[in-house]
Amino acid sequence: MEQNYLNNDSSQGPTRRRFFVGAIYGLTALIGSVLGGHALLYLLIPARMRGDQEWVEVGDISKLAPGVPEEMTFRRNRVDGWKVISEKTTVWVTRSQNNQVTAFAPQCTHLGCAYHWEDNKNEFVCPCHNSIFSIDGSVVDGPATRSLDRYDTKLQGDKLLVGRLRQTSAGRV
Repeated sequence: MEQNYLNNDSSQGPTRRRFFVGAIYGLTALIGSVLGGHALLYLLIPARMRGDQEWVEVGDISKLAPGVPEEMTFRRNRVDGWKVISEKTTVWVTRSQNNQVTAFAPQCTHLGCAYHWEDNKNEFVCPCHNSIFSIDGSVVDGPATRSLDRYDTKLQGDKLLVGRLRQTSAGRV
């Protein structure tokens, strides 16, 4: 009598072959679900959840004279994908007579050149294309059509904290 090894008769009950086939399918399903779940989390959830705004300390403003802008340097962490980069950046800070503090981004809104403060003219001047901005950041003259971009600011005692950078709307003031 010849035995047929390919016959899968269900009446025989559990066999070693059925056990191993079931174990292989089970492990494959487990590995697939774990990898698939992590892949979905990676694709659907951003690298950095948008939660509270990150505030960075810029410096002490107690010695900042009202009406005289000062360029202040500070370090900020920037998230690039999954990598956190600590970078050095600057901000132009002005203080008004009633202790209101404004922090301007250091780039001109025309082409992103670095501008500077001219004491004798009492204005911000961009040397690239001669855009001129007043002390409140509004456009006075030049090819720039937007006021200077501003950071969100808050004070903790005499310490200035800056948050998110806000772009200004177009138009001359």
